[in-house]
Amino acid sequence: MERLNYRVLEESGYSGYILKDAPEKVLQFGEGNFLRAFADDFIDILNEKAAFNGKVAVCSPRGNKRGEEINVQEGLYTLLLRGRNKGKMTEQMRVISCLSRCINPVTDFGALMRCAANPDLRFIISNTTEAGIVYDPTCRLTDAPAGSFPGKLTQLLYERFKYRLPGFIILSCELVDRNGDRLRECVEQYINSWGLPEEFAAWVRQSNTFCSTLVDRIVPGYPKDDAEDIFATLGYKDKLLCTGEIFGTWVIEGDKSILEELHADKGDVPIIVTDNIDLYKKRKVRILNGAHTSMSLAAFLAGCDTVGECMKDPVIRDFISRAVHEEIIPVLDDIDREDLEEFASDVADRFANPFIAHSLLSIALNSTAKWKARVMPTVIEYHDRFGTLPKLLTFSFAAYLSFYHRGRELMERGLMGTRDDMDYIINDDRDILKFFYDLRDASAHELAEAVTGNEDLWGTSLKDLDGFAKEVEEYLIKIDEAGIYELMTELVSENKEA
Repeated sequence: MERLNYRVLEESGYSGYILKDAPEKVLQFGEGNFLRAFADDFIDILNEKAAFNGKVAVCSPRGNKRGEEINVQEGLYTLLLRGRNKGKMTEQMRVISCLSRCINPVTDFGALMRCAANPDLRFIISNTTEAGIVYDPTCRLTDAPAGSFPGKLTQLLYERFKYRLPGFIILSCELVDRNGDRLRECVEQYINSWGLPEEFAAWVRQSNTFCSTLVDRIVPGYPKDDAEDIFATLGYKDKLLCTGEIFGTWVIEGDKSILEELHADKGDVPIIVTDNIDLYKKRKVRILNGAHTSMSLAAFLAGCDTVGECMKDPVIRDFISRAVHEEIIPVLDDIDREDLEEFASDVADRFANPFIAHSLLSIALNSTAKWKARVMPTVIEYHDRFGTLPKLLTFSFAAYLSFYHRGRELMERGLMGTRDDMDYIINDDRDILKFFYDLRDASAHELAEAVTGNEDLWGTSLKDLDGFAKEVEEYLIKIDEAGIYELMTELVSENKEA
């Protein structure tokens, strides 16, 4: 069976949309699964449905092998999106044809710099991981290329400036808060440290737009377990075959004119341009991430290992739903209620996706910081609003304590805990693990008092939240006496009656 390229695709009888030739309008830093299943998918749809008519030149920041595969396959790859959509199992497969080529700046730095001379180039997209948006003081303007992504971007911008061409709309997709602002700050640091002209600095500020964005789609990537079966169906091999969930949203903070330039105001793609990204981030953190964090540790201790297993259990599924609809959404009154309900419905579909095995222990990583950022604000706001504690979210704190309190051996790789006859590793900051290890023999009362009163963990004393420490203590006692699943069952039943 032959590898995918334009000739092989034509011979396979593929009848979907394909764009073979178009100007390069996008330069993308990053050739990984996420951007190819997310941004490139959106651009491909915009080419088909909104006449964007643009190709994406990809830059592999460190010259990785996947970039070579992109060139071998002439930029083509197959994207398979599957999962639940509005409660129904859905599968969408298309060949993505918006990529033109992949540049290796390590072996051909000149190819990257020549992109600056392209008058059609308007957008720069990046996903270089959280560690990618950093200022590296060892980088030099004369490096070919600079080691860091912001360094390479500064080199490219300076080259563009020399041509007196318009600047770029820069869409940072790294999972970093205010990612666009962070990237701009790094570029400004290079401009200063490299002693570049003030005229160039002014051009960067005035002619380029650094957009902070919020990206949301789970991308498992290459489906190694069933790739051969998929190839048999396709009629060709595809080393860039990529899978993702159906859901996807790209929120861009910037002027509405960005929608028009992308043609996204015409295409059927979930791209939102807003002047305030914070509300969308709040919606995601409180509902999606908050639901994950509030149920994951309790569900793990109850015997589940993945989010999918949780959604098959009626008690845990009901726990998630009620926590979201009855305790989280009621305090988010700065966001449209219908929008919240629709997002929550999408979250339920995403959690139930059988093609994504999302490990509860992966979600449990650094649970202290996660509970503080994702759940604690809702608990406090709920208490302030209604004068009482949200039972399910308060229980989630007790489950967090129970999960950590089972740690019996502090090792280099984490704190070893036990669920029934299974050992598990608790991963968190070393100081936090040591804090819980020292409390390993504490009573429910001592544990609740010590943790809720630790201002270093929460930035405040949770003991000041009326009744919180006492209710957490009572839940801990019930977990030990009756079992965590039985307590979840009781709490869900109580909420139904209320």
